[in-house]
Amino acid sequence: MNKIFMATTAVIMACLSLVSCGKKEDLPLVAIANYGPNASLDASMRGAKAELADQGFIEGKTVRYEIVDVGFDASLISQMITKLRSLKPKVMLVKTTPAAQFAKGKIQDVPLVFCDIMDPVSADLLKDESHSCGNVTGSSDRDDLEPFLIFAKTLLPHAKSVGLLYSTSESNDAALVKMMKETAARVGLAVVAVPVDQSRDVPIRVQEFNRKVDFIYVGTSGPIQPALPTIASEAQKMGIPVFNAEDQAVRDGLALASFGVSYESVGRNAGKLVAKLLKGASVKDLPPIFPKAEDYRCFVNKKLAKKFGIKIPENVVVVGGEQK
Repeated sequence: MNKIFMATTAVIMACLSLVSCGKKEDLPLVAIANYGPNASLDASMRGAKAELADQGFIEGKTVRYEIVDVGFDASLISQMITKLRSLKPKVMLVKTTPAAQFAKGKIQDVPLVFCDIMDPVSADLLKDESHSCGNVTGSSDRDDLEPFLIFAKTLLPHAKSVGLLYSTSESNDAALVKMMKETAARVGLAVVAVPVDQSRDVPIRVQEFNRKVDFIYVGTSGPIQPALPTIASEAQKMGIPVFNAEDQAVRDGLALASFGVSYESVGRNAGKLVAKLLKGASVKDLPPIFPKAEDYRCFVNKKLAKKFGIKIPENVVVVGGEQK
């Protein structure tokens, strides 16, 4: 009798296991195409998942994810997008310009939500900033550079010029250079923009700022941002403070300060769009989302501020030591 009971129990458990697996496979799939890992992209990923969870889409229970990144190797983007498309996702989240551009050109029957893209119009993802385009909408990380530069001059009142490295292969970077030059002119700063063809060229190219700029700005460029430790090291040798778009570099002691969009907020904005699509909304009814004032964060590293003889203003988050 015990053997019969045990055998019956085993069969029931096996059946339950199969039903459970079947249910998991039936969960709506969100495919995530990520260009590569860095602090900004990781933060937006967390934000997107957190927003989806807040709206009832719990990983493994009410939604499932398939995440692929190509380690910033553009030659692998085609393979990544093709693989994710073959899984028949309900929505595809495409992070950074190269991934989103390729996906738009190859996929028309799956909603595409871009994320971590500064200028989706110049990247040819949208026709204008107020409307989705075909099967594409998304969340931009575009910073308002004017308050950033005003903040930088508050810390460095004698600053006359800012240095900017940019990747020649990124449309996001081209947009950043254009915006930086236009904005800097309005606040009385000159811009020294140095092109970078390959990431390995960063240590040499950053030295072009020596005695030419008063501070260096590192944006969210896929090829440039991973080289931030190298940029910070070389800048320290030249006595030039570094400002970063994202606060983790300030916490890590690589950058003096950051003033920019919270990438968790950028991710949450993307998560809001993905959630609406999962609930049955149409892409055409979901305009892209751009950062608002409440999406910005400001951080200063106390240790580096002391090193550069900088007085820390009020209403900023101080890291790297307690403010006195």
